[in-house]
Amino acid sequence: MTLPNIKPDPDYQRFVKILSGEVKPKRPPFAELFLDTEHMIGICEEGLRRKWVPSPGNREERARHYDNVIAVYHALGYDYVRVTGNHLDFSSKYRRSKKPGIDGKIRNWTEEDAGLITTREEFEAYEWPQYRDEDAWDFEYVSTHLPDGMGMVVCPAGGFLEVPLNNLMGYTALCYALTDDPELVSDVFDEVGRRIYDYYEHVAKLNLPNLFGFFQGDDMGYKGATLISPDDTRRLALKWHKRTAQSAHDYGLIYMLHSCGNLDSIMEDLIEDVKIDAKHSFEDAIMPVTDFHERYSSRIGVLGGVDVDAMCRYEPPALRKYIRGVLDACMPGGRYALGSGNSVANYVPISNYFVMLDEGWYYGG
Repeated sequence: MTLPNIKPDPDYQRFVKILSGEVKPKRPPFAELFLDTEHMIGICEEGLRRKWVPSPGNREERARHYDNVIAVYHALGYDYVRVTGNHLDFSSKYRRSKKPGIDGKIRNWTEEDAGLITTREEFEAYEWPQYRDEDAWDFEYVSTHLPDGMGMVVCPAGGFLEVPLNNLMGYTALCYALTDDPELVSDVFDEVGRRIYDYYEHVAKLNLPNLFGFFQGDDMGYKGATLISPDDTRRLALKWHKRTAQSAHDYGLIYMLHSCGNLDSIMEDLIEDVKIDAKHSFEDAIMPVTDFHERYSSRIGVLGGVDVDAMCRYEPPALRKYIRGVLDACMPGGRYALGSGNSVANYVPISNYFVMLDEGWYYGG
C-alpha cells in the first residue's frame, strides 16, 4: 500500500480559525468522523509498517492502540484525532443477521420494534451506566501523546436522540409512546441526556492539553425529514445539545455535530439556539454539501460532504472531477474542511479515499 504523498503539518488552532472564518486557506484542512477498522488496520500495517493493536482492556495495549490511531491520522494530514472512549455503554437489544454481508461479516442491527424500555417498570429496572474517573484515561493519554500541532476532539458517548431511539426504546415503540406515554419518553431522554452531558462536563474540567472541541454524533433524520417531529426533536434532544454546546463554549472549546438525514426543519435551531460551530454528514440525495455551504457557511463551519456513494462507485478520474467541483464551490467562501459525507466505511475503496486526500492536499497549488 502506498500512502498519499502528504507532508504532515498539523495545526489544530488553524483548523478552528478556518471553521470560524478567521482564516481562508488555499488548501482545505481534512475532517473525518472516523475510518472503519479494516482501513485503519491496512493503513497502519501496510502503509506505516506498524503492528495494529485492537482496542483492548488493559492500559498498555490501549496505549499502543492509540499510538497507532494517532500515527494513521497524522500521516494522512489531519489536524486532529477524534476519541470516543465508549465507556458510557447503554445496553441495547439487537437483531443478528442470518448470513454475512459482502464483506464477510455477520452484523448486528438495532432492534426497531421494541427495545429494552417500553414501560415504566422496564425504565425503573434498567441498569444505567455510570461515569467513572478512570474512564477519562483514554482522553488523558491521547491528549498528551500527540505530535506537535495536532489536537483532539472527543465524543464520549452516543447521541442524545440516537441512544433513546436506537439503544433503549426501539423506533416503533418510541413513536407509539410519544402519544401513549409521553412522560416515559421524556424521562428516558432526560436520563440519557443528563448522563452524556455530565460525562462531557467531567472531561472538559480536566483541562486537557490539545483538547479543542466536542464532536458529537447524533443521527436525527432520514432522507425526507427528522426521525421524530421537529417539535419533539427540539423538546427532547436539542435541549441537551444546547446545554452541551454551551458547556463546550464555557471551556473555550468548539461544538461540532455529526448528524445524518434531512435536518432542514431544525437547522435554524441548531445554528441559532444550540449554537453548533460546524455541521458534518451530507448526502447528495438530501442536500449536496455545495448547496449547504452556500446557504449556511456564513454562520457555521462545514465538514466533509464528498458523497459516500460517489466514493464507492466512481472511477478515479470521475471522482477527482467530482471532488474538484466540491472544492471549487466551497473553498472561496471559506469555513470548509474536506472529507467524506459520512465516514470512510470498509466498503469504500481505499484507493478512492486516497484520491480524495490527494485532491485536497494539492488543491490551490
